[in-house]
Amino acid sequence: MNLTTRIPEHRERRHNALIDILFRSSGVDGVYGRTGAYENVVDALAALISRYRASEAEVFRFPPVMSRAMLEKQGYLKSFPNLVGCVSCLHGSEHEIREAVEATENGGNWTDGLVAADLVLSPAACYPIYPIAAARGTVPDDGLLFDVASDCFRHEPSKNIDRFQTFRMREYVRIGTPEQIQEFRHAWIERAKGIANRIGLPFTVDVANDPFFGRVGAMMAASQIQQSLKFELLIPVISEEKPTACMSFNYHREHFGEVWGLHNKAGDVLHTGCVAFGMDRLAVALFASHGADTRTWPQSVLDALKL
Repeated sequence: MNLTTRIPEHRERRHNALIDILFRSSGVDGVYGRTGAYENVVDALAALISRYRASEAEVFRFPPVMSRAMLEKQGYLKSFPNLVGCVSCLHGSEHEIREAVEATENGGNWTDGLVAADLVLSPAACYPIYPIAAARGTVPDDGLLFDVASDCFRHEPSKNIDRFQTFRMREYVRIGTPEQIQEFRHAWIERAKGIANRIGLPFTVDVANDPFFGRVGAMMAASQIQQSLKFELLIPVISEEKPTACMSFNYHREHFGEVWGLHNKAGDVLHTGCVAFGMDRLAVALFASHGADTRTWPQSVLDALKL
């Protein structure tokens, strides 16, 4: 999206000012150094979300990388190959690695010697939890609930303040029967509305689809919308006409259950669902809505975030 054609001039100036105050350029679009003021708000948001965590939820925090084989097994490459970031390294003997490095000094490119490692950059926080759950065997009848978080990456460079290439994602993940997943998702949609109201963010909730790749992806997206498998909480960060998805409420049906063999005592394949919080998008939305200086924010918002 072109900022100059889609955003009113006053809003563009405000967003540019926010970028200058809250972030430091890395030289790559969508990748920023973050100031302490910004990180304080992200930490406050994380603490607020934690206060809504059910007592039975197990907590996991994952690194920004995950097994390439696991990502492939889950079908991510078929749906979002354009977003994948793969870790690559120089392999071989000391002589071969030295040759690759020295090629740069002779006008070549050391990256020509890279070979894909067994790691990819995590595109979502929930992906590592399903094989962990499956390794335990039979899922209890009341299902499982997890609180997970990770630094994530998706290859979609952008200058927009609401779309980073590397970002923080927090999720509550539910594994259980279709009825348990639907109940979990419905409850969280209502709960999320309350959170947005508490921190003073205008929003709408609407049915949505993931950005599936290619022609087949367009059919998958249409099916996702038709079945109401995904809802998003949208906040007007860039514009009211094109609001930003800051939370999502997802019903995966039996996909991960089939991939990882998640089943109950009766042998039924279980369904999964999650509520995802875009931590950086929510933080940006707060600054865009309330201003760059948290000291001027409404007292009710400061109280909710315990700032």
